[in-house]
Amino acid sequence: MAWTDNLPAVRGKLLLNEPLGPYTWFRVGGAADALFIPADADDLADFLKALPESVPVTAIGVGSNLIVRDGGVEGVVIRLAGRAWGQVTADGDTVTAGAGALDSMVARASAKAGIAGLEFYAGIPGSIGGALTMNAGCYGSETKDVLVSAWGLNRRGERVELALVDFGYTYRHSNAPADIIWIEATYRGTPDAPEAVAARIQEITERREKTQPIREKTGGSTFKNPDGHSSWKLVDDAGWRGKLHAVTGGGAKFSELHSNFMINPGEATAADIEGLGEAVRADVLAKTGVQLNWEIRRIGRK
Repeated sequence: MAWTDNLPAVRGKLLLNEPLGPYTWFRVGGAADALFIPADADDLADFLKALPESVPVTAIGVGSNLIVRDGGVEGVVIRLAGRAWGQVTADGDTVTAGAGALDSMVARASAKAGIAGLEFYAGIPGSIGGALTMNAGCYGSETKDVLVSAWGLNRRGERVELALVDFGYTYRHSNAPADIIWIEATYRGTPDAPEAVAARIQEITERREKTQPIREKTGGSTFKNPDGHSSWKLVDDAGWRGKLHAVTGGGAKFSELHSNFMINPGEATAADIEGLGEAVRADVLAKTGVQLNWEIRRIGRK
């Protein structure tokens, strides 16, 4: 009997052999053996406790900084989607957000409450779960600057609470246990006039719209910035801005608007997109001696 024949009962959605491409911004990738969209944290905890430990579990958010490989993903993919996962509340100078809340929603809710410090989230096209995992940031601010604490569930369905210091944050990296599926985060900002915070958010939004291909099938920043360098400039100087690179026939390219953003201009496969990234990494290393490291998360079988 296959493990998929005896899955735990759930209150949310549990889909077998579910294509994951539609759940990502690149719109590429194979299917999950099983995709689970839990109704709430208790539903997820019960599922994890009952799921055999031999079954791999992978959590994804809104798929904005993700490549799902064409061979699909082994085991269960967990996606936190729906109203239960996207609640944002404010109290004094504190903001509490569900892991499924869009970063931009958290920025706007903070502005409405007159809380400054989270404006940068308006420039990050992801959700809070991903922000916690990678210390997401932009325009000079990072998650570590405002996070107080967060809690989630480990692979055994047990509640785990971490304070900021426990994350061990560095640039786009966390030392938190990799098996934690984040449920909720608490932030602390500083009081400010709502209209002033909203104005700064508007500036960030306009800057992003002018400089990033946000209306394309993209995946956000492709590479982390190496020490002393900007990834976009390394890619640009190597001649890859706007250059089509067909790996398996469908084609993918780095944006003409921002040369650290890959785009799927048509019917590229995950192999096309990841292959382009690897080709650029190799070319930049050969030309400059600088190693580019992926910021986009890549999961699944090739």
